[in-house]
Amino acid sequence: MRKAFVISLLALCGTVMAQNDTIQQPKDSGFVFTTVDSVGITPVKNQFRSGTCWCFSTLGFLESEVMRMNKGKQVDFSEMFVVSHTMVDRAEYAVRMYQSAQFSAGGSAYDVIYCMKHYGLVPQDAMPGIKYGSTPADTLPVHAELDAVAGGYVKALGRNLKKLTPVWKQGLQAVYDTYLGECPEKFTVDGKEYDPFSYVKSLGLNADDYVSITSYTHHPYSYEEGHPRFVLEVPDNWRMDQMYNVPMEDLMRIIDNAIEKGYTMAWGADVSETGFTRKGVAVVPDEAHGADITGSDMDHWLGLSASEKREELTKRPLPELEITQEMRQKAYDNWETTDDHGMQIFGTAKDQTGKLYYMIKNSWGTDRMDYKGIWYVSRAFMEYKTNDILVHKDAIPKDIRKKLGI
Repeated sequence: MRKAFVISLLALCGTVMAQNDTIQQPKDSGFVFTTVDSVGITPVKNQFRSGTCWCFSTLGFLESEVMRMNKGKQVDFSEMFVVSHTMVDRAEYAVRMYQSAQFSAGGSAYDVIYCMKHYGLVPQDAMPGIKYGSTPADTLPVHAELDAVAGGYVKALGRNLKKLTPVWKQGLQAVYDTYLGECPEKFTVDGKEYDPFSYVKSLGLNADDYVSITSYTHHPYSYEEGHPRFVLEVPDNWRMDQMYNVPMEDLMRIIDNAIEKGYTMAWGADVSETGFTRKGVAVVPDEAHGADITGSDMDHWLGLSASEKREELTKRPLPELEITQEMRQKAYDNWETTDDHGMQIFGTAKDQTGKLYYMIKNSWGTDRMDYKGIWYVSRAFMEYKTNDILVHKDAIPKDIRKKLGI
């Protein structure tokens, strides 16, 4: 989920939206959305100029899990506690792989689950993660310098050194401590002292309750004997998370069932497509009929820039491609579906034509966002551009769980 860093530069600081507020729609929008089903979420955050969507989205998902299990209790987890632990681990992996593995700010939903299990979690006020300013803009993550310094440090630990000192990890940890603050060993919440593990336990979270699901045909489906899971081959799955592989229809059944039963999901997706607009709508336009989209001729459509095409797609609901398993696979094989961005699925809505969309919590702030940081993603887009989801195992339909052996 690397391109999210570049895209997130478009998102500026804004006030957060209360989770249960009605999502106001801009007057000039060509869409009218009506919520069908919505699960509780915490306020939209802003990853700003950092490649940490994977952390923001998955912690948002876990915050919703706390709400679900604790009668609406709201918590605010520290993203940078997870980032600090994860990036030092990723550096060690890169070094052990002789620098053949990528070291970057990206990551996966599983990184957060791994951190929760092995390091715990802490509240935001125990580790705010901002150490370099006091103006409003300085309260948001700006990681260009941190990523450059840490990346240069790790790159220097090449095989030309022949032998590493036993303190190199301490040196790298000092870099993250300087930019993000030290990871706390103890902290107080509501007058009670916790450590990162006891805090997780107090909230009822269990890392073993969460599973990753995907849908591709270059590996057997997990229903087949001897093929329970596989490692999805994307650069940011460096921890080699093993995912259950199901047909696209069952992937969508899992998503639908989760929302119906009151669960949210962490969502890994490709957002580099023209159809993922900056206006809060994501669709899969049939570009072969571009003349119908613009109401002009095909040459006019072909002459539009990517941003102009995105603008056209926000003017009104349009027919979309019908997605198949084969299309999903071809897009993945050809690097058209890439490991871009992490978000949170939390509900469904319909537009004025009755077409279904999934409600998505993004981490690009709320200012200058048509729907205050919420995206409406068509079913076609969800089918086509989902890399994977992370979900509580109890949210999976019983017949699918049985076939998966969960």
